[in-house]
Amino acid sequence: MGRLTERDRQLCRLLDDHRVLTTAQVADVGFTGERRARMRLSELYALDVLDRFRPQAWGNPSPYHWVLGPLGAALVAAEHGTDLADVSWRRSLAHDLAASQRLAHLVGCNGFFTSLLRTARVRPGCALTEWWSERRCAREWGEVVRPDGYGIWTENATSLPFLLEHDNGTERLDRLAGKLDGYARLAAEAGHPNWVLFGFAGPRREGEARRVLAHPVVPVATSARPSRRAPWAPDAAVWLPVTSAGPRLRLAQLATLPLGQ
Repeated sequence: MGRLTERDRQLCRLLDDHRVLTTAQVADVGFTGERRARMRLSELYALDVLDRFRPQAWGNPSPYHWVLGPLGAALVAAEHGTDLADVSWRRSLAHDLAASQRLAHLVGCNGFFTSLLRTARVRPGCALTEWWSERRCAREWGEVVRPDGYGIWTENATSLPFLLEHDNGTERLDRLAGKLDGYARLAAEAGHPNWVLFGFAGPRREGEARRVLAHPVVPVATSARPSRRAPWAPDAAVWLPVTSAGPRLRLAQLATLPLGQ
């Protein structure tokens, strides 16, 4: 393990928490470009620190998706002072994720947060100070609500705690709206609400969903993700509170609004 850098170790910790990252997402986390990321990832794969797979797809080849390998899992277990059996890793992990119907959803959620990490690396004063996975959210709040992620985004002196709902258009609108009662319960238990961010696959889906997402207690903002060829910048002016007709706001600007707008 002496050949590993602190960046390698941090990558292993992220994969333990968040299960899978694409090559582009790994580059967002800690590299100046995808070429450098690919070179280092290939080395870590050869060392059995990481494993990889390519999901089956029509048309262009899918990018490599990276998960912990046996040595990476052992490294995480050693850092936690636990046995390998206590780490959320198994030898079939790459195969199981490649076949999972939830892979696109998981990768999409992770891409939201790695995009924020990319911004934080290049913009002074910015930081993603918390990033909780769906699994961690379920452990904390699963009896009340199960967001796809929780984060705290900081720009200079402004911090925004938020809960993420990453929508791929597979759930009925009434089911999306029904989640807000759970977020209201969570706000009551915590003593304060947090912004709930709905990221949609396109503007049509966003427009349809906005009609049912207003809530008297829970502050909700929505955004439509760009096409796959365009970079996703969730820190930018892409968020529209459901009580507002515009203009769209930057992520940090939501923290300046009264909770309930």
